[in-house]
Amino acid sequence: MRAAQTVRTAGASGPTRPRAAHPVLWAAFAALAGGAVLCVLGWYGVSGERFAERQLPYLASCTVPGAALIVAGAVLLTHGRSALAAARVEELYGLLVATGTTEADERPKAPVATSGALLMVPGGTLWHRADCPLVAGKPEAVPADATILAAGALAPCPVCEPGRPEPGAPPATPEPAPGP
Repeated sequence: MRAAQTVRTAGASGPTRPRAAHPVLWAAFAALAGGAVLCVLGWYGVSGERFAERQLPYLASCTVPGAALIVAGAVLLTHGRSALAAARVEELYGLLVATGTTEADERPKAPVATSGALLMVPGGTLWHRADCPLVAGKPEAVPADATILAAGALAPCPVCEPGRPEPGAPPATPEPAPGP
């Protein structure tokens, strides 16, 4: 049912997106505009009459229907926006389900880096393994200072998950990268 409210954007196999203009929204804006025009005409007619019995036809024919159109337009506007939001949520859910199954199978179960050497970036808040993708190839990465690590000033990197070095152990030096 919701598929009728979407339009293709990138060919037959491309993603779908909600239409830019929902018909319920157009009806809501038309009802609001028509109600506003009727209320203005009713006010103008009432303001030109001195006696209450001559003002009553303007109230009955313009102001009351105008107010009813404004209320109906507000209801349609709320319904149209919620329907559009629901269509967008369904589209996003479809994208999440479609890509979530393939990415869940591709995630590595073990840490990304396996080197024993620990590095840190001056001014940073994390310590890393030497082959962590966040510090690999960065010339500003220096061997981690054991006193800083022991003080707890740095946190372990969530990507490479380095272990805390044992106290008294010499700092590991980064292995040189294999050459061509």
